[in-house]
Amino acid sequence: MPTFPNPHDIKAIPGTEGWERMYPYQYQFVTDDPERKAYEEQTFWFYDGLHYPEPLYPFDTIWDEAWFLALSQYNNRIFQVPPVRGVDHRIINGYVYISPVPVKNPADIEARAPHFMERAGYYYKNWDALEEKWKQKMKNTIAELQGLSIPTLPEMEDLRVVTEGLGESKGFHLIKAYDDLINLGIKCWQYHFEFLNLGYAAYVFFLDFVQKQFPSIPVQRVTQMISGIDVIMYQSDEELKKLARKAIELGIEQAVTFSQEWSEVEPALKKLPKGKEWLAALDKARDPWFYISTGTGWYHHDRCWNDAMNVPLSGIATYIGKLKQGANIERPMDQVRAERDRIVKEYRALIEREEDRKTFDELLGTAKTVFPYVENHLFYVEHWFHSIFWNKVREVAAILKEHGLIADIEDVWYLRRDEVKSALWDVVTAWATGTTPRGTKTWPKEITWRKGVMQKFREWHAPPAIGTAPEVIQEPFTIVLWGVTNKSLADWAAVQQVKDPSTISVLNGFAGSPGVIEGRARVCRTVDEVRQLEEGEILVAPTTSPSWAPAFAKIKACVTDVGGVMSHAAIVCREYGMPAVVGTGHATKVIKTGMLLRVDGSTGAVNIAR
Repeated sequence: MPTFPNPHDIKAIPGTEGWERMYPYQYQFVTDDPERKAYEEQTFWFYDGLHYPEPLYPFDTIWDEAWFLALSQYNNRIFQVPPVRGVDHRIINGYVYISPVPVKNPADIEARAPHFMERAGYYYKNWDALEEKWKQKMKNTIAELQGLSIPTLPEMEDLRVVTEGLGESKGFHLIKAYDDLINLGIKCWQYHFEFLNLGYAAYVFFLDFVQKQFPSIPVQRVTQMISGIDVIMYQSDEELKKLARKAIELGIEQAVTFSQEWSEVEPALKKLPKGKEWLAALDKARDPWFYISTGTGWYHHDRCWNDAMNVPLSGIATYIGKLKQGANIERPMDQVRAERDRIVKEYRALIEREEDRKTFDELLGTAKTVFPYVENHLFYVEHWFHSIFWNKVREVAAILKEHGLIADIEDVWYLRRDEVKSALWDVVTAWATGTTPRGTKTWPKEITWRKGVMQKFREWHAPPAIGTAPEVIQEPFTIVLWGVTNKSLADWAAVQQVKDPSTISVLNGFAGSPGVIEGRARVCRTVDEVRQLEEGEILVAPTTSPSWAPAFAKIKACVTDVGGVMSHAAIVCREYGMPAVVGTGHATKVIKTGMLLRVDGSTGAVNIAR
């Protein structure tokens, strides 16, 4: 096994000393607690670039805190997953490192199994009904979020406070509204993991069974057996296709595509009778389908389409162009499903025992039933809910700005969520008293320093893993979602040891989606860069998000830094029938835009011809 840095040997970047105060204290690697220090050094930690391709702003850590709790509680305290408890978290220089906590005692694994079978079994048997209940819970939570009012602080309270004996001030209601906002976010993430671990588990059970039947079967082949399933995560993209067709039907496609700026296109369309009809169709699609993040949704700067209309406009223009060329813009679902059914039939026929064929059918059926949730939950949580949540926080930030604690609304993200609560108390008590908040002197200086720290964090290259690597990585979610295996660790370490990246001619990753293709690379780290994609290029990205869907109508293949066979990039490429290599570790650092690549989605190799 390759060796990785000791977490306690990684020093602060010069000029960032004291950065630890930007994050919750339990996220720190410690040196003054011998027991915890020994645990941290003996544990294997890997960088969660799947969710965080850049360092975390202090406030944005809320979602990491939320899933730190939610995933772990469902694994360990609710469903009692036999081989693994929760997932531990740490932060170094703004980057999140995680480590699944295994159940080491075989007797404990055996004792947990009956509880898991009873509890998980109930969900699997009642999946459809429970999932419908889940959807309603999420819609109710989103409605509650949308309806949450963030009150401002008046010069004098309304007379009704006296005449109606209300007994409560706007200051109290501001503090309460912020608490309600944060609690809604945490509750949303409680729901996020209610089904998710079980969704992945069903796939892992099926994978384990098939691999025991066919030891040499590629993991990718198993994933193809549950492909071709419609999920709502594609619906936002489908709405763009509908709007592209409608623009052509109405004969206004030139008015829609003459500019890349929505601020120019919208007023031009309003002057046309057919343009108004098209805008009405667009407005109907915007709620909820334009509440889709331009990124993963994990960062506050991942604005949704409703806040960044140039992004969906670009997608619509792409589809209009393809349609005018006579191209088919539909995902090749029939082809994908035919290939899926062929693979299932061939492997099933090779199973000798009738009992094993029955188990195969049952596990495959369960995996196909639960699979849509694995993708669909993203829309409800990371996209729809998060998009509204970030803007509610901006309403809170506007109050901090009004009272002089921050210079700009976007400065709020440099405060932890508990620091925002303290700052609000400062504002409210000063407002009540008629004095100046203390934070007007403390926060501007601190935020300026933190901005400098964040910039240095961005320039730092986070090692893919730290601590002591296990002899064998067996934790299934780590493998299928993050793409972390003994082989991938060895591949990442080998690349990291190369002093001159320009000498690297081959990168190895996971075979995410089958096929071999050659083409020019386009390295895209943000949705703005995705707009630069040209027809027939190969997308190279840290990871991908659903908002990038129109890009898949242009590209020939996809290569990512992080992710396993169940990552978003791998799933989408299989649905589009194009090659993908995921989890290469270093693709965006090694590959430059314009390089000629040969992507083998069947073996996981990316050849670089300079």
